[in-house]
This record gives sequence, structure tokens and C-alpha cells, in this order.
Amino acid sequence: MKTMNRKGFLKSLSLAGVTALAAPILIHCGHDDDDATTGSSGTSGSSSGSGSSATGCSVTNSETEGPFPTKSPSSLVQSNIVSDRTGVPLTIGITVQNVNAGCAALQGAIVDIWHCDKDGNYSEYGGSGMQPANYTSVHFLRGRQITDTGGKVNFTSVFPGWYNGRATHIHVHVYNTSGQSLLATQIAFPEGTDSAVVQVAASTGYKGMNGYTYNANDNVFSDGTSNEMSVVSGSVSGGFSLSHTIKVPA
Repeated sequence: MKTMNRKGFLKSLSLAGVTALAAPILIHCGHDDDDATTGSSGTSGSSSGSGSSATGCSVTNSETEGPFPTKSPSSLVQSNIVSDRTGVPLTIGITVQNVNAGCAALQGAIVDIWHCDKDGNYSEYGGSGMQPANYTSVHFLRGRQITDTGGKVNFTSVFPGWYNGRATHIHVHVYNTSGQSLLATQIAFPEGTDSAVVQVAASTGYKGMNGYTYNANDNVFSDGTSNEMSVVSGSVSGGFSLSHTIKVPA
């Protein structure tokens, strides 16, 4: 049977929002994450290394978690998710707030994150037209943490690369303490000539910006990133720090 590539897979799926899951171990790929849109060099966003992380007290946009969601996230309770991956260091700080409590910090929420490596590949998948590199037996750049009293979790990682049709991004799935899905979303990165995305793309081991798809042309972020945009600071030599607030209906 002929292997279906990313483009064919995406055309077969709608871009509707993901169906909420009953428990973390039941995560599956509902819709596609990677449209077949060719990389665009369209206009970039902010020219600085930071962006607005939230707007008002409303639920953060829901986004697809596919096609590479973590298969057994409960087995990956860890804050350091680097594993054997190389790249520019990135620390990730996420704050979760409850819109049903005036956007107060949400303690005890389960937060899963995952993203691609510097080459645009995901662990737990591969060996097919969708991702030729086979990483089905490893679990890099995936982790789970529980929010503290301030609604915060922190992860140590490397700066994500990018792949055809998508801007740089991080996937997040938030659950309540009993494992009920509250929100699947994605974190966007600021763009522009001085942005971390551009600086990292030009650094050793990354593949540059040729063919990059900017947020405005990304099939997930093209409807706006006002409440999905992170704040990123730092340098290639010293590493970057990302902070972001996610608002859920708990």
C-alpha cells in the first residue's frame, strides 16, 4: 500500500477543533497539525523577541493536538524533556488560569507539552511519508507537570525547529486533577528580524528561514494568535526563556 504523506493526510481531515478527551491516556490524533501549505515568506509579526501572552479573561483558543500527540503522557512525568536532543536551550514557563474563577491561578492542573526537535521531527512517530525519520521508540521533547499554587509549571527543553506548512509552535493539553480534558491548544512564537525564531534558525544545526511558514500563513494560527502568543527573551549563546498564560474553563 502506498504510504500517505502529510499532504494527503491533511487533505483527508477537517480542521475542526479537537474532541475533548476523558483521560490523558486516551489522547489520540483527531485532526492534522500540519497543513500541506508550502512554506511562506510572508510578513512577519513582532520585530522584537517578545509578544502578548494573553488578552482579557477568556478561554485560550482551542487547537488540534495532532498528528503527533503523546501516546502515553502519564508515563512522561518530567520537567526536563530534552533527552538526547541538541539545540539552543529553552526554558518554558506556563501559567494556567481558570476563567470560571475570574482567571485565578489553577492549582493541580495536569499540563502536557510536546514539540518537534531542531530538524522538525517528533518522537514516538516516523518511518512514513508523514515523517520519514523513524523515532517511534523514543520519547524526546514530551513531558507532564502539575501546576503549583500559582498555577505554574516549568520545563527545560531546546528551541523547536519547524517543518513544512507550520510556524514554530509548542503543543499543550491541560486536564483537571481527575484527568478530564480542559483544553488542547498551541503556543505561538513572536516573529520578526530580531526575534528568537530568526536568531535560532540562523544558528548551528538549525535549517534557517528559507521556506518558513509565518504565523499569518499557518493553517492553525492564521486566524490570529492574540491569546496564543508567548513572550520569549534571551540569546542564542545563553539560551531563551518562554513564558505563556493559558486560560481554561475549569
